[in-house]
Amino acid sequence: MIGCDVSIDYPHLANPSFCAMQTTAPAITTYDLKLTLPLAAFFVVFFLSPLAILLYVSLHTDAAMTAHGLTQYGKFLLDPFSLGVLGRTLWVGVQVTALCLLLGLPLAWVYVRLTGGLQTVLMVVILLPLLTSVVVRTFAWIVILGRQGIVNSTLAALGVIDAPLRLLYTEGGMVVALAQVQMPLMVLPLITALSRLDPNLLDASAALGAGHWRTFRRVVLPLILPGVIAGCLLTYAASITAFITQTLVGGGQLLFMPMYIYQQASTLSNWPFAAAISIIFLAAVLAVVSLFNVLGRLSKGYAHA
Repeated sequence: MIGCDVSIDYPHLANPSFCAMQTTAPAITTYDLKLTLPLAAFFVVFFLSPLAILLYVSLHTDAAMTAHGLTQYGKFLLDPFSLGVLGRTLWVGVQVTALCLLLGLPLAWVYVRLTGGLQTVLMVVILLPLLTSVVVRTFAWIVILGRQGIVNSTLAALGVIDAPLRLLYTEGGMVVALAQVQMPLMVLPLITALSRLDPNLLDASAALGAGHWRTFRRVVLPLILPGVIAGCLLTYAASITAFITQTLVGGGQLLFMPMYIYQQASTLSNWPFAAAISIIFLAAVLAVVSLFNVLGRLSKGYAHA
């Protein structure tokens, strides 16, 4: 910093206004915390209050809600069938996230490399699932995966199969449908991460003798890892809670947590058990989200290393 005693060498800087500007600390802009009250009130009324009511209902031991206890939690945690439903739901999220990452990373890479109108067209294709109703998308997959659907008809016309394959109402078909629905949630963070990547780094890696795969593993992947973690987090959380797609494409033979909660609440009117399932499911999702957050923080440090 230039001091005020510079009149000998720099006489034009030795004026009171300049000295005051140099010696006075910059003002810090502050905001009144009262400005956050509307948002805080909205959060309390529409999130914390329903969650508190849900927790209160789950602490009843019977459907009539006449006594309190942890019976509903023990009923779920000690039941192999219920734990199987929870594990199956979490595993479906892993499959959908892995498939979205496998298909979304090349798609994001191509988008970043395109220019002009082609890039706009590809962005429209990427965003198309978000611009279409989830019910329409789901019924479209029912038509595609049906016994007389596009996939079976094409395979039969090519002579690959003699009888229609069972694609609908299977876990594999549901994973594919969920991956298509949730693909934008994976691709958009990847596009953001890849857009910030300096192309000179790839040229420098190639000039030093690294091949494409080594450049991707040692240069590209560490720098885009935060975007990968963000995309995986969004995709995972959305896929395990996709009630409509899981129900319509998975069918009644596949039971997952959203449908399990719906059955207990609406069909059996067992609200305490449904509330306990919801709390346990929320805790499991938050545990996975916390794991993704830890990986995100580690990825930032890895990217800066």
